[in-house]
Amino acid sequence: MAVKIVATNRKAYHDFYIQDSQEAGIELTGSEIKSIRAGRVNLRDAYVRPEGGELWLLNAHIARYEASSHFGHEPTRRRRLLLHRKQINSLTGKVAEKGLTLVPLKLYIKGHLAKVEVAVGKGKKLYDKRESIARRDLEREVERDIRMQQR
Repeated sequence: MAVKIVATNRKAYHDFYIQDSQEAGIELTGSEIKSIRAGRVNLRDAYVRPEGGELWLLNAHIARYEASSHFGHEPTRRRRLLLHRKQINSLTGKVAEKGLTLVPLKLYIKGHLAKVEVAVGKGKKLYDKRESIARRDLEREVERDIRMQQR
């Protein structure tokens, strides 16, 4: 089955330690799926919140589809995530633990359906973020030195 990644939440990997992830369907309107297929999605400030026994994707920006009429969708509206009851209970139980949150990692088209990868994450402290940046810069320098030596 063909998978086309539309948007990734790179900030999530910077701000959280990612532990466990699940694939979830997403309830959309017609103009939203057209915008997603066009790649006009931003997950930077998006998060998932359990409410009333369901999971909701909040703050995900799906741009308005220009070709739709004036009855188009609200770009940052709440969108229900579609999961089995066991999966919802499992994720909700993990979020009830101290310091854990649900973060959308990527939005993609699988077959003809839009899917969201939702992960349980533990927030990083400021010094952890600095350490990650320093480690990434060091790896980049080592890689650059190796390439220079091979020439």
